[in-house]
Formats: sequence, structure tokens, C-alpha cells
Amino acid sequence: MSGFSGVKRAEFDLMAGKHTEAAGRLEALAQALHRELQGAGLDTAPAARLRELARRVTTQADDLRRRQNLAHELQRQRVSLGRSTPAGSFVEMPDRLDDAKALLDGTLAGRAASKVADGDDKALADLEKYASRTGDSEFVKAFLGAIGARGVTRMSGSLATMLRDAVARGDSDRKNRLSISGRNVLTTLSTILAKGTNRKNSSYQGDGFLADLVKEGRAQHGADGGKYLGYQALALIWRAHDGEPPYSKEFMEVVGRDVIVYEREQREDAWAASKDALGRAFGGTQVPIVDLAGSLGLGALLRWGVSAKDPITEKPSSMVESLFHAAKSSREASHALLDHTPPGWGESVLEYLLTTRWGASQYLDDYEPINGMLITATTGQDATSQKLAAQMTKTISNEVRRAFKQGGEKLKIKDRETFDRYAPLGYPLARAISANIDQLSKLYLNHDKFGEVAPGDMSYALVLATSNDEGFAALTRAQVEHMRAALDGAPPVGLNVSNAEEFGFTQADVRRFDLNGNGWVDKSDILQTLTDQAVEEATPFNYLMESRRQVLISKGLDDKKADEELKNMVADAIGLIPVPGAKKVGELATGAFGEMLGMGYEKLAGTGYDQISEHVAQRMSQHGSGLDETHLTLVNNRLAVERLAEQLLATAMLSKGTLDTLPREGEMFVTGSPPTLKPFIEMSPQEYSAFLTWVRDKGGSSGLLDRFCGTFRETSMVHDHLGLNEERNGGGK
Repeated sequence: MSGFSGVKRAEFDLMAGKHTEAAGRLEALAQALHRELQGAGLDTAPAARLRELARRVTTQADDLRRRQNLAHELQRQRVSLGRSTPAGSFVEMPDRLDDAKALLDGTLAGRAASKVADGDDKALADLEKYASRTGDSEFVKAFLGAIGARGVTRMSGSLATMLRDAVARGDSDRKNRLSISGRNVLTTLSTILAKGTNRKNSSYQGDGFLADLVKEGRAQHGADGGKYLGYQALALIWRAHDGEPPYSKEFMEVVGRDVIVYEREQREDAWAASKDALGRAFGGTQVPIVDLAGSLGLGALLRWGVSAKDPITEKPSSMVESLFHAAKSSREASHALLDHTPPGWGESVLEYLLTTRWGASQYLDDYEPINGMLITATTGQDATSQKLAAQMTKTISNEVRRAFKQGGEKLKIKDRETFDRYAPLGYPLARAISANIDQLSKLYLNHDKFGEVAPGDMSYALVLATSNDEGFAALTRAQVEHMRAALDGAPPVGLNVSNAEEFGFTQADVRRFDLNGNGWVDKSDILQTLTDQAVEEATPFNYLMESRRQVLISKGLDDKKADEELKNMVADAIGLIPVPGAKKVGELATGAFGEMLGMGYEKLAGTGYDQISEHVAQRMSQHGSGLDETHLTLVNNRLAVERLAEQLLATAMLSKGTLDTLPREGEMFVTGSPPTLKPFIEMSPQEYSAFLTWVRDKGGSSGLLDRFCGTFRETSMVHDHLGLNEERNGGGK
């Protein structure tokens, strides 16, 4: 057996005893020799060497005794039965002591789990003792090897059954004990299962174990009077997962996909019947397969965050939603589940979940698992994340479009039930679009496509996404970062063919940005470049703000209601941070940004705009006071965006060197002699306001802002994509 040594027990015991005896004799001899040499006035070095030898032998003897005790315990517990050979009977002993201890503990934990599976609730306490051992791959292998896929399934099933019995008998003490211990054990078991089903982990149990999980998941377990589906029991384990380590791609490909397929096989006819005339007359509910806790009426008693002393909730949980909870901890796992079309299906799993099965998620009114999984799957910068984001946007847009009346001057909801049906997806949809915010410019300015998403599709998707307050904030922050990056793409004043490489540009870039053809990039070239970028960035902002305004109107809310999140963004002046990796070449820019870049902001270069925006929001919230008191007087979102644009333009002009005319001494926003800008982090609101006024007067930002606002407030294109028939009068101001 690889990694094991064979020992004869009697001879091993004798060797351990002799080593211990020899160590003691060597130590005694060393002490006697030291006394004799010291008494004779001789060098005691020989005694020291003998004592060192005694120390080494003592260490070896201690190691042999530990191995001896483990060998006895392994044999006593019948963990390793040994083997017979012509040379005698041997006990198989792992070469590493830690492995031997893991083999022993894993086997004993497996036996405790088997007792729980057989209905012994007292064995739960024994099983809880091993929670700290889940980080040891040898323990995990021994544990899963001891109970197998069937044992994993039966144990969680038996746990729920015992808890149901305690509830039925009114035994509150036993109920509380089983609920608390059950949560601990399920969390431990979920960690073990995640490791044991991951090919990249040394605990991996092999492809056969995954196949066995599918077999046991589809099988019936329990006694005749209390049978349950294996997947219903396994779902309790998935829902107990804390995210570390995440479930693997392999688990979702084999087990996860089968769970989705199995539920559809079992529920397809019933779900179809719920949609016919008779089914609708009786409520038309689309009931999923609940997990075992839901089947037994345990509510959330086996979930963390709910006290066992609370009344049992009536809200059921589903085996598929529990799978979503496990999948959301890993982008790779969520991709494996969603980016797949099962044999014989005419739609992908993602499309199925958002259309055919969406009624089941509605029935549960438990959107956290699926929303979390969708956010994980669609917010990466990789090709699969972007593909899924486009599919989700297209699918939801197709569904929600039917809720609105075509024509008219303002957006009107004709089917509130359909709109409310998909409203819970507003936030994950907003996060998916935020991660791909550059697609708004490509769609609306370049008439491009995002997967199968056309501009009109995106417009209805934005209506749903911006209807969610948190989603609207995420979209706006991402677009702020997109505009910041676009403005930062302009070169510095003074760029020419001789210094282009120094600033990260090419000679072709010099020719492209030298708009007046004088051989170098001067201030007028930069201002024109920034103007062009500002106009382009105004369009996505326009779609975000007008979509938000129209959906609030359609829901009967005040369309001029100020959004607190946007007001806070202005208060924090988040426009006054350069993009990650930006080179601040203007003389005044030196020191102006102070410590605002710190805490890893520069390392975010190349990441998604949504991720950068989250960092900026967190960073700005840490410096305490806001820089802009103007937000107190803002009355709607459009004014807030225009204030943000002013901040962004001022930052760009500063960092590109268009403001190198020094301000006068005495200006409240400067310090030192010659005067330099104070770090923004140190400016008071009054000083910051004075700085923006100076930029408008001396730098020419008023013209840039005017061009931005002109495009930003022209809403006719937004209305066209939403099918509104409004006169071309620049409405929506």
C-alpha cells in the first residue's frame, strides 16, 4: 500500500521498548561521565556529545512510542486489520504520523456519522468533535471512504427525521440540541463534500463517488412510513455551505446538472397543468421539489441565522435553491451549472431558470440563492461571464417588455403582474450590466450588439435594472468609472513624437490627437478630445437616468425624487480620483491627490468598472467628511450626475496638464509658495467649491460641461427605444 509501512506488532513493541530503555541508559551514562571528567579537571566535551546522542535516541523513542500507541489504537478500532504473509502478520502503518492520526480520526468520525444515519442522535456530539479536522485531506478521504455517498445522504436525512420527531413530540430540549448540533454537522459535512468532489483537491474521491452521489440522490431512502428523496437530504448539506472551499466545476457538471434535470422530469407535467385554464383557476402555482426540511415542515431550523427557539417558519426551501446557494461561492461552479444545455432541451439551464422554472422561484419567495449565483456567474471579465450576462439581459428583456404599453408620452405598465414577477431579478441584472457597462456605449453609439442583445433589448433591461435602488446605484457608479477611464485616455499636454513612448503612447497616437496639426498635442487638442469623450459618455448616463425616471413614473412614484445614493456619491466627490494606473503629468496634479490612491487602488488596473467603483466608494467613505456641500441642494438625479461630470472633467483637466497656470496666492484651495493645490483629501467643502469655480473660470470646463449636459438631457433616443411617442422637445429635464 503506497505511503504505508508494514510492521509486526510484537517486534515493533519490543523495538519501541528497547529504544526507550537505551535512551534512559545513555542519559544516565552521560551524567556519570560528566561528573567523573569534571571531578578530574578534564574536558567535559565527551560527556556533552554522549548527552546529545542520548537526546536523539530519546526523540526516536518518543516517536516510536507515538507510532506504537497509534498502531494499537488503529488495530483496536479495527481501522487497519493488517495482512498475513509468509513472513508473518503485519499491521499496515502510515509512514507519516499525521496521516495515521487522520486515518484514525476520519474512520472514527465516519463511524459516528453512520450511527447518526441509523438514528442515534447521541452520536452527533461525537461527530461534532471532528469539525476542526476538515482541513486535513487525509481525514476527509478516510471519512468519505468510511461512509460513502450513501452514508452522506442517509446521515443528513436521518438528522432531519430525528429533528422532526422531536418537534412532533414537543420535546423542546431535544429539538434545540438537534437543531444546533445539526447545523454544525451539516456545515462540516458540506466542507468535506466540497473538498472530496473537487479534482484539484488532494481529498478527491474519484469520478465514481460523484456518480454514486447521483445514484443516491435519485434514490428513495428511509423507512416505509418516512421515505425521502436522496437529493432532498443532500440539499440540506448544500444549503449549509459557508463558501469555503467552494464546490467544484466537476460537482456541478455531474451532480448539479442532474439535480436540475431530475426536478424538471418530475415536475414538468404538473407545471404545465398549472398554466392551463383549469390550473390557473386553482391558483396556477408552480411548486418545486422542496428539500427535506421543507418536506418535514422544519422551516429554517437547520439553517444558521435562525434560532432554534423561534417558531417554525412556514416558508419552505427547495433542493434546487439549495444547489444555487452552493454554486454561488464559485464562478467556475456557477458557469458549469448555467452555461449548459442538457440533451434534448431546447434552452440552456440559464434560460430555463429565468423562464420555464421562474414560477418555482416565485413560489418559494426565496431569491437570495439564485440572485447570488447569477451575480457570481455574470460579473466576471471572462468570456463565459460576458456570454451569460448577455443571455440573461436578452431573456429578461424579452419577458419584461410584455409588461409595458407601447406608445404614449410616458412609460406605462399595462401588466403589473408581469413586471412584479421579474422585479426580484432587477438587482442581479443591474450587476451584470454594470460589469459590462462599456456595452452601453457600444450599443447606443456604435449600434453594436452584446451577444443577441440589441439596443431596444437593453433599454427594457435597463428599465427593470434601474427600478431597483441598489441596482441603479451600482449602474451609476460603474458608468462614473467608465467615464473616468474614457477621459483618462486623453494624452497629456506636450505629447510629441520624441516623448510619446515615455508617456505610454505611440507616434500614431501623436498624429491622432494632434487635431490642429501643429506637430504636438497642445491644450486646445486636449480640450477638444475631452469634449468629444464627454459627449459620448453623456449618452449612457442619459439612458440610465431616463430609464430610472420613466420606471418611477410608471410605478406611480415622484419622478423628481432625489436618490440618496447618488447624492452621497456627489457628497464624496468620487469624481476626484484618477483611474488606476493613470499618470498625473500636470504640474498642479503633483500632490493634489494626496493619499486618495492608496489601499490597493492602483492594483485594480484592468479590472471591471463595477469592481473599481466599489473600491472607490469604500475608499471615499473612509476619509470621513464629504467634499461637496452642493449635494444638499440637488433635487433630482440628473443634477447629481451633472455635478459628478463636473468633478470628472476637473480631474481630467488637472491630470492632463491643462491647468498648469498657477492659481493666485491667497486662493483658499492652494498652499505654499509658489502656490500648489492642496491634496483633495484635505480640502474643506468651501475650498473644494472654490477649486471647481477656478477650473470653470481659468480652465474652460464650463464649455465641456455644457456639451455634456446638452447630450445628457436630450431624451428622444431613449424614448424611441422604449416605444414612446413624445414630441422632440428635449423632454425629461
